[in-house]
Amino acid sequence: MIGLDTNVLVRYVAQDDAKQSPKATRLIESLTADAPGYVGEVSVVELVWVLAGCYALTKEEICEVLETLLRTKEIVVANADIVWKAVRQFKASKADFADCLIGISAKEAGCNYTATFDRDAVKYCGMKLIE
Repeated sequence: MIGLDTNVLVRYVAQDDAKQSPKATRLIESLTADAPGYVGEVSVVELVWVLAGCYALTKEEICEVLETLLRTKEIVVANADIVWKAVRQFKASKADFADCLIGISAKEAGCNYTATFDRDAVKYCGMKLIE
């Protein structure tokens, strides 16, 4: 198993760099179920941030990328069950993906709630506002 940095994922998804995209494609397409790539939760959050902020992908397009990543047998996503829940919450609400993942991760870890100053996270992710 090898770790995949966010920039490798971005180059593969965006196919926007004449030098790096073919290298990312070769690497990712050489992965197998027996020798998979590993994507950590931080890389998932960064990927969403880059695709939304730099490439202006819609929420629907981002969810499609994430769902494909999660379904790919040649890629292991850290805490995939939690990431799946975050994708579903993100898809069904106006929440920020990172907030979805933070709230669900805390809930899955047994937290009573997640404290925040972010009113949108309270509204869409069930966090508790600190007043």
